[in-house]
Amino acid sequence: MKTLPFTLDQLEAIAARWPTPFHIYDEAAIVANARRLKAAFAWNKGFHEFFAVKAAPNPHLMELLRREGFGSDCSSMAELVLAEAVGNKGEDVMFTSNDTPAAEFRKAAELGAIINLDDITHLDFLERSLGGRLPELLCCRWNPGPLKGGNAIIGKPEEAKYGFTKPQLIDAYRRMKEKGVKRFGLHTMVASNELDPQYIIDTATLLFDLVVEISREVGVTFEFVNIGGGIGIPYRPEQLPMDIERVGKGIEGAFKTHLIEKGHPAVRLYMECGRCITGPYGYLVSRVLHIKDTYRKYAGLDACMANLMRPALYGAYHHITVPGATSDAPRVVYDVTGSLCENNDKFAIQRELPELHPGDLVVIHDAGAHGHAMGFQYNGKLRSAELLLKPDGSVVQIRRAETLADYFATLDYNGLTK
Repeated sequence: MKTLPFTLDQLEAIAARWPTPFHIYDEAAIVANARRLKAAFAWNKGFHEFFAVKAAPNPHLMELLRREGFGSDCSSMAELVLAEAVGNKGEDVMFTSNDTPAAEFRKAAELGAIINLDDITHLDFLERSLGGRLPELLCCRWNPGPLKGGNAIIGKPEEAKYGFTKPQLIDAYRRMKEKGVKRFGLHTMVASNELDPQYIIDTATLLFDLVVEISREVGVTFEFVNIGGGIGIPYRPEQLPMDIERVGKGIEGAFKTHLIEKGHPAVRLYMECGRCITGPYGYLVSRVLHIKDTYRKYAGLDACMANLMRPALYGAYHHITVPGATSDAPRVVYDVTGSLCENNDKFAIQRELPELHPGDLVVIHDAGAHGHAMGFQYNGKLRSAELLLKPDGSVVQIRRAETLADYFATLDYNGLTK
C-alpha cells in the first residue's frame, strides 16, 4: 500500500505557499534509505555509492547524500559542476558518459574524477583531449551483449549504445598498461528499474569473473568493480521492494568464490544507484483543473508530462493518491491528463480513482527520480518548483518554479527582452 508523509491539511498549507504543481521530497526517508544501502554492503571495506546525479540533479539532495558518504555519478558538464559545488571531487566522482566532448573529459580530469570510458576509440580521444597524457586511474564500461538480458527501460545489451565488447576490453587494458596507466577499474550497467535481486547478484558475478580473466591475460590488477545501478522500486502497490540485504549477501558470496578464491586481491565495490535512493520519496503534487466527459472521463491536471514524462515515454505506471478521500468515496475510471498538445500526455489511462472534482489535490507517487530531472519546455511549459520536507515537518524550497522571464531569457528579441 502506498502512503504519504503528509496529511491533506498539511499539503493544502504547503500548496498555499507554493502553488501546484511541485515536486516534494522526504528528507528523513531518503537518509534512512541511504543508510540501509550502506549497511547492506558494509562487508566490503571500500564500498562506495556514487549517487546517479541524472536521477535528481538538485544540489540540496546531492549534499544531503554527500553527508551520508555518497559520491556523485556524473555524465555531463553540468553534473560535474553540480558535484563540485556540493564538495564532491577527486575519486568521489565517477564520470560515466558516452559521445563525450573533449571539454567534459578535461573537466573530469581537472576534478580528479574517475573517468569511465564507454568505447575503445575514446582512449585515444581522451589522450588527445588531455594534451597527450592519460590519468593514472582509468575504468572501462563493459557491454556483455547476449550474455546478459536487459529489460524494458534499458533494452537488450547487444542493442545498446553503451560499452566495450570483451575483446575490446582486453585490448584497451593492454594499451592502457603500455601507455603508463597504473590503476584500473571495471564497470557495467545493463538494466534499469530491476526488482529481481538475483539479476543484480548475477551481474556482479559476471564482473568478478571478467576481472579475473582480464587480470590473468593482461597482467593488471583491478582496484574496484562498479556494478552499476539499476536497482528498481515498486511503482505498483502490489510489487515488492528490492531485498537489498539479500543483494548484499549474494554479492558477498560471489565476491569470495568468483574473485578471492580465484586468486585476485579484494577490490572495492562501487555502485551508482539513483532511482532506488530518492525515487520512492519524491512526490508530484498537482491539482485537478477540469473533469471532461466524452468517450471517456478525463481528469485534467495542472501538471503535465513536462513535470513527469515517464508514463508518456515508456508507459510507466505511477500510483496516484487523492489525499483525504475516504474508503467509501465513489470510484470513477479516468484518464488522468495534462495540457500538452500531445495525446500521450497522460499520467494514467483508465485508472480507477475516488471521484475527482476541480480543485482537488492529487499526489503522484515515486517521482523522486527521473521526474523533475526529465522536464522540458515544449508548449512553453515552465518547470515546477522542488521542495524538501524536513524531518521536523517544515518545508523548504530547493528550486523555485520557472517564470516566463526564465523561458524568454535566451531569446534575442526586443519585444520579449525589454
